[in-house]
Amino acid sequence: MTFVPVPRGSVSDHVFAQLRDAVVSGAYRPGDTLPGERELAAAFAVNRHAVREALRRLQQLGLVRVSQGGATRVLDWRVHAGLDLALSLVRSGDVLPVDTLVRDMLEMRACIGVDAARLCAERADAATRQTVTRAVEEYAALAPDLPRMAEANITLWRHVVRGCGNTAYLLGFNSLLAGALVVGEVPPQRITAELLDVG
Repeated sequence: MTFVPVPRGSVSDHVFAQLRDAVVSGAYRPGDTLPGERELAAAFAVNRHAVREALRRLQQLGLVRVSQGGATRVLDWRVHAGLDLALSLVRSGDVLPVDTLVRDMLEMRACIGVDAARLCAERADAATRQTVTRAVEEYAALAPDLPRMAEANITLWRHVVRGCGNTAYLLGFNSLLAGALVVGEVPPQRITAELLDVG
């Protein structure tokens, strides 16, 4: 694969983005070895520190394994990566080779939401229950103002997820919220149907 020299600025960000996209798009397959630091630095026209920083970030995402003084091997993102991979694609466009990513993220959100609501109903104290009830009423009262409903929807679900007492769900909710733009544009009619379903 041919890399292009990067503009000055956040140099390691550009190196990281190009290498990340090369891995998740399949240009480098699991088990492949990335070019060495010196070769990458020459290809990107940057210093080796920028390359090292980019490789460190790739390793944190679970895309490569960096061996001290050895080769940098590509990992299978389907086995080693987490939601952070999706979040890192916000500004670069969706290069993840999954045609159903929008559907998949919405399904995950729906599953977490249903179970978080169940747990919140079982575990929340009286004050939290009152807070959730008020948030539901405020949300419903905003119809059909979709932009304000969207904000109220996030507030409501944050109360529910906090009230459910499940830290893993809370972290998952934060990731899904931060990655709302990752999965591309959700069809407006789907957003409208969801936000106006206040019955």
